[in-house]
Amino acid sequence: MNKTFSILSILILTAFTTMAQDTVHYTGNTVVNVDYHHGQLSPVVGVHSQQIFRANREHPELADGFGFTYNHAPMLAYWNNTFYVEYLSDKVGESVPPGQTLVITSKDGQTWSKPTVVFPQYKIPDGTTKEGHPGVAKDLYSVMHQRMGFYTAKSKRLLVLGFYGICLDGHDDPNDGLGIGRVVREVLPDGKYGPIYFIHYNPKWAEKNTSYPFYKKSKDKGFVQACDELMDNPLMMMQWAEETDRKDPLIPLHKEYKAFNFYHLTDGRVVGLWKNALTAISTDNGKTWPANASRAPHFVNSNAKIWGQRTSDGKYATVYNPSEFRWPLAISTSQDGLNYTNLLLVNGEITSLRYGGAYKSYGPQYVRGIEEGNGMPPDGKLWVTYSMNKEDIWVSSIPVPVTEVSDAHANEVFNDMPAGKELEKWNTYSPQWAPVTIEKAPDGERSLTLKDSDPFDYAKAERVVPASKKLLADFTIVPGQNNTGKLDIEFQNEKGDAAIRLTLDSAGRFYTKAGYRDKNIMKYEAGKSYHIILKLHTNTRFYTVNVNGKDVLTSLFFAPVLTVNRVVFRTGDVRRFPNADTPTDQDYDLPKPGEAVKQAVFYIKSFKTSNY
Repeated sequence: MNKTFSILSILILTAFTTMAQDTVHYTGNTVVNVDYHHGQLSPVVGVHSQQIFRANREHPELADGFGFTYNHAPMLAYWNNTFYVEYLSDKVGESVPPGQTLVITSKDGQTWSKPTVVFPQYKIPDGTTKEGHPGVAKDLYSVMHQRMGFYTAKSKRLLVLGFYGICLDGHDDPNDGLGIGRVVREVLPDGKYGPIYFIHYNPKWAEKNTSYPFYKKSKDKGFVQACDELMDNPLMMMQWAEETDRKDPLIPLHKEYKAFNFYHLTDGRVVGLWKNALTAISTDNGKTWPANASRAPHFVNSNAKIWGQRTSDGKYATVYNPSEFRWPLAISTSQDGLNYTNLLLVNGEITSLRYGGAYKSYGPQYVRGIEEGNGMPPDGKLWVTYSMNKEDIWVSSIPVPVTEVSDAHANEVFNDMPAGKELEKWNTYSPQWAPVTIEKAPDGERSLTLKDSDPFDYAKAERVVPASKKLLADFTIVPGQNNTGKLDIEFQNEKGDAAIRLTLDSAGRFYTKAGYRDKNIMKYEAGKSYHIILKLHTNTRFYTVNVNGKDVLTSLFFAPVLTVNRVVFRTGDVRRFPNADTPTDQDYDLPKPGEAVKQAVFYIKSFKTSNY
């Protein structure tokens, strides 16, 4: 009996191992701690995260021109030497009309345009109903819902797409297969857009009862050919599954799976990924799929999108929220596209959700990269876009190869470094109103510059250094003022736990955190250069601070760490809201959500580290 049980156990284990080896799976040992926004993950060295759209209802001219505060589901393409980010926008909350779709562009990934409406608000004919739903449309506008944003045809034409869905009330669903249909227009080489057409109708809708013509009516044969090519590609059609009629023969797999994403393995097979880390493999380029997808073994992912792609070094990466919440945003890498072995941090910040609204989840979420065929930025980085709190739109550039290890100490005098290369080893978190840039200090020298006029967010620049027990950090700071703003300087371990925090505050004080209390170091002056040398020893927990050649402090860590792995410069307090116990929905606005505060600026002229 025991022998039979033992053999059966071996067979089950072997079957599971074999299945795991031939599907996407995770074999790393790292999991997140959701009590921290960063999950206690080690950051990928050199990630630059930038807010490219900040919602503003009070001052719409500073945002999209409309003041819509629900902004979500961005898509990304790189075409004609330009980044394109498409996102959908509703006035207040998710799937609450009116809705529209906008595009933001950038030539360099750093300076971004204002949003342009590509698919405007769409009036639903009065009297429209849905089978099985009691509502009747009256003075109602559509909401937009699309899982696919761009398609680059073989002719190099770029198409941008959206879907007009119908929500008859707050409990209705725009992606139930009962919406109006999918629209398309061409992105022109001069940055403008061609006419809007419907490329596909849902049942009961046709050219006669919709506001835009069918794409076949276009006199541009190349455009029609590009649309035909798109609709002949089963991998593209799989992305239409949720919005299109559930029985539509265009869709290869008729399942209730959401947010399809795919990439090719080196043997030609196609890996499919869906929400909840569902995965399957197609052997015929997406024409057919197994009857049922399975949850990728040991992947942790809830009802948020997961992104997978092959990276420029020939390896693979998945980017997603590895928790039951929509934080942090993390990356896992794989040599073969199946076995994922690590878990590292991309963005571990959650800014304040300024505007309440239906189904506005906290965190950096709904990530999407550049789909196969939709361009390759010349820097070889992995670029992703996502929303923060379903309110603001962000992009992150992730260096390839992906690593969390710094192989050398910092030795950076920013004015002496090649222009554009100064921040290659730095991680930056750069909101629109709290940017992290290289700018000239008052003396004309290029410096790492942190500005902040955002009452709800902060600028952050972080330098990963070799893990050290005895670290010397040498840096020069010029505060632009001493009567507003603040700058925290933290020394952290690999999990983001701080042991030392130095602060320049809004009252002109330079002090350190000493347990519960603060310990004053000195007063600081606006515009004066401060050359700071800090020496620490993790075994004794002591550190010393020297300012402009004078020893000013000897103190103890406020928390123990075994090693110091990174140094953080941040213009705001540590954030611990929301947490795992925060109520799901926020139905209130924060005070003065659209107003800026007086700007503070800090110039970091140099930064060097070593062991002693």
